[in-house]
Amino acid sequence: MKTLKDFNFENKKAIIRVDFNVPLNDKFEVTDATRIEAAKSTIIEILEGGGSCVLMSHLGRPKGKQDEFSLRHIVDDIKKIIGVNVKFVDDCVGEKAEEAVANLEKGEVLLLENLRFYSEEEKGDVAFAKQLSNLGDIYVNDAFGTAHRAHASTTIIAQFFEGNKCFGNLLAREIESIDKVLNNSEKPVLAILGGAKVSSKITVIENILDKVDHLIIGGGMSFTFIKALGGTVGDSICEDDKMELALDILKQAKEKGVEVHIPVDVIAADDFSNDANTQILDITKIPDGWQGLDAGPKSRENFDVVVNKCKTILWNGPLGVFEMEAFAGGTIALGHSIDKATKNGAFSLVGGGDSVAAVKQFGFAEKVSYVSTGGGAMLEMLEGQTLPGIDAILK
Repeated sequence: MKTLKDFNFENKKAIIRVDFNVPLNDKFEVTDATRIEAAKSTIIEILEGGGSCVLMSHLGRPKGKQDEFSLRHIVDDIKKIIGVNVKFVDDCVGEKAEEAVANLEKGEVLLLENLRFYSEEEKGDVAFAKQLSNLGDIYVNDAFGTAHRAHASTTIIAQFFEGNKCFGNLLAREIESIDKVLNNSEKPVLAILGGAKVSSKITVIENILDKVDHLIIGGGMSFTFIKALGGTVGDSICEDDKMELALDILKQAKEKGVEVHIPVDVIAADDFSNDANTQILDITKIPDGWQGLDAGPKSRENFDVVVNKCKTILWNGPLGVFEMEAFAGGTIALGHSIDKATKNGAFSLVGGGDSVAAVKQFGFAEKVSYVSTGGGAMLEMLEGQTLPGIDAILK
């Protein structure tokens, strides 16, 4: 796996695919700069190695050139975070972009305009990728969030950099962290899968059953398992058409010697609202008119015991509707359990949009071993898929 360490960047221009698809408010201010912060180490290392950086990214889903999706809105944030001046050019290919790159001095950073202003980017157009390749001497992919897309800037461009392409620090860490969980883990290994639907996690579960010793199933998808086992789930979210599959997963787990842990009690509510009436109920006996919206106190205790006897922990998906304060307790308790296990030497990897949002919201981001930046890309890796953006560098 080639990384920055394998190259001498002295007087070289690195064209770096970053993931600066950050959220903006209605004043075009960045509301969460995590993805910019994540790219800092790669940019600084190249600059300190005597190179210059040409940054390319997408932002949002523009239909052609739309100013609201211009990357010029985030230039000041990048400057502030990276600590160096950042030049900007309002195109990403062609004469204007090539001239800006030609004028780029050693130690400088240039941000190109939104790649998705051109439909060729998402189409994986070879001619467009060739134009992008004219803007650098070495290609660095540091965008894990888009590594599962075979776009021009993430995958196709790599063919024009035979022997001169590598992973940036962020993408290298992502690959190493997921590999550590799936292939080089210290046992016992635990996967915690939460979220609303079994259907969105089926392939992940099937792929990881051979790698884990314990599986915690939480969140909305636990009700599909409970109902399949004969329990009553009231108005809780449930995929009736996936009940057979749930039973099959439990059967496979048993055959492979994987212990499956499902909540035994829930915080149930009579409405999907923070102000609803609530009660603690046995998860198998939820009456009509009530729905389970969080893991109950006994479940939290049970999960704490499981978490703290494991040495490798993967967490993907919350245990309840943590966006509502009344139903955040289970997810917060799980965060504390993982924090404790990590302090005691476990390796903990958190990934997937909702889990990442939860660990940030409740202050656990610095207390786990690694927080993944790519939701869809991480899920595909956990499913055992080869990501085109990663494969293009390895070829």
